[in-house]
Amino acid sequence: MKSSFSEIIKGETPVLVDFFADWCGPCKSLAPILKDVKSDLGDSIKVIKIDVDKNQALATQYQVRGVPTMILFKNGKQVWRQSGVVPKHDLLKVIKTT
Repeated sequence: MKSSFSEIIKGETPVLVDFFADWCGPCKSLAPILKDVKSDLGDSIKVIKIDVDKNQALATQYQVRGVPTMILFKNGKQVWRQSGVVPKHDLLKVIKTT
């Protein structure tokens, strides 16, 4: 069974959502950073990629105006948000301290 977006972000595991687009250059450079973050943190975080072109309603709901935009959810609440590429060490720090 496929979980809905709202069910996923309300779970106990923090969720980092990457709103991206296939045509976005910075999104392509962010992808390996997110992969490394997930590799470093393992099951302590979920990383989800949302294509804004295929999920316009969700992008609108979360007021995503530019890509990439990352939003960190903990227990269903938005605790951090950033547009643009964030270096791996900064992203790890945010996830661990937020």
